[in-house]
Amino acid sequence: MELGVYTFGELTKDAVTGDRLSPAQRLRDLVEEVELADQVGLDVFGLGEHHRPDYVVSAPAVVLAAAAERTKKIRLTSAVTVLSSDDPVRVFQSFATLDLLSGGRAEIMAGRGSFIESFPLFGYDLDDYDALFAEKLDLLLKIRGKERVTWAGRHRAPLTDQPVYPRPVQEPLPVWIAVGGTPQSVVRAGTLGLPLALGIIGGQPERFAPLVSLYREAGSRAGHDPANLKVGINTHAYVADTSQQAADEFFPAYAQVMTRLGRERGWPPTTRPQFDAMREPRGALTVGDPQEVIDKILFQYELFRHDRYLAQFSVGTMPHARIMRSIELLGTKVAPVVRAEIARRKAV
Repeated sequence: MELGVYTFGELTKDAVTGDRLSPAQRLRDLVEEVELADQVGLDVFGLGEHHRPDYVVSAPAVVLAAAAERTKKIRLTSAVTVLSSDDPVRVFQSFATLDLLSGGRAEIMAGRGSFIESFPLFGYDLDDYDALFAEKLDLLLKIRGKERVTWAGRHRAPLTDQPVYPRPVQEPLPVWIAVGGTPQSVVRAGTLGLPLALGIIGGQPERFAPLVSLYREAGSRAGHDPANLKVGINTHAYVADTSQQAADEFFPAYAQVMTRLGRERGWPPTTRPQFDAMREPRGALTVGDPQEVIDKILFQYELFRHDRYLAQFSVGTMPHARIMRSIELLGTKVAPVVRAEIARRKAV
C-alpha cells in the first residue's frame, strides 16, 4: 500500500493561540512538510485547490514544483484539481511540466470540488456543474492520450489537430478521479478505468464499501483489468506519541473548522463526544497513537482492499512542529508496519 499526506494549506487562526500565519510562511512550511514526508519514506503528498481566504493553495502545481526541487522519490499530486472550472489544456501542461521537473513523479487528482467559489471566479454557471466535469475530463484524457488533439464540446472552444506541449515523462500521466460518495462519479471512474480516490470524512467507513464494489464492477463491465482499478482512501487524521495527546492536539483545530464549515452547510457544531466517537475503530477519524492509526488503516483495508491511503493532518490550522511530528510518525512508525502486514496478508 502507498501511504501519504494531503493538505489544503490552511490559513485559519490557530485554535489555541489565535495566531494566523502569513501566506508566505504557510507556503514555506508546506514545502518543508513535503520534504520531510519524502525523507521518512512516505509515497505521496497531495495539495488541494481552493479559492478562499482560509486556504493558501490555489495553484497546486506551482507549490508542488517548488517541492519537487526539495524531494527525490515522493509522488506529487493535486488533491484535488477542480477540473470543472479549469482549462484541461492548462491543467495538462502544468502537471506535465511538474512531471518533467520531478523526474516522473506528478499526478492529477481530478474532482468537481467541495466548494463552489471557483465557478463564478472563472465565469462558469453552477447549473452546468456535472456537464462541465464530464466534458473537461473527456478532453483531459484525450490530451494525455496523444500529442495532437481534435475535440469539440459545449463549454470550451474546439481543437482541430492541435498539438499540446510539453509532454510528460510518464506515459500516460496518472489521472485519479476523486469522489465524495456519489455513485454516478464512482461508475464514471470505473467505466473509464481510472483510479478512484474516495474521501471519507464522516459516518462509518463500511458504509462506503458498496461504492468501492460498484467501482470495480463498473470497471470490469467496461473490460478493464481489475489490477489497474486502483482505490485510494483519504481521511482526516493525526498521529501523536500517545492517544490522549493526539486527541487533545487535533480536536481544537478540527472542531473549529468543521463547525465553521457546518454553519455554511447546515451541520450542527462539532462536539468533543462526537469527535471521540469518530475516533473509535469503526469511525471516520484516523486519530491516535501509531498503533491506533495502524489498526484503523488495516481495518479499512479489510473493507476496501485499497492501494493507497492519504491522511489529512491539517484540518484547520495546526502548529507546523506538530504536523512535522505527525508526518514523521506516519513515515517511521505507521507505514512500515502497515506495508509489512498487508504484504503478509496478500501472501497467505
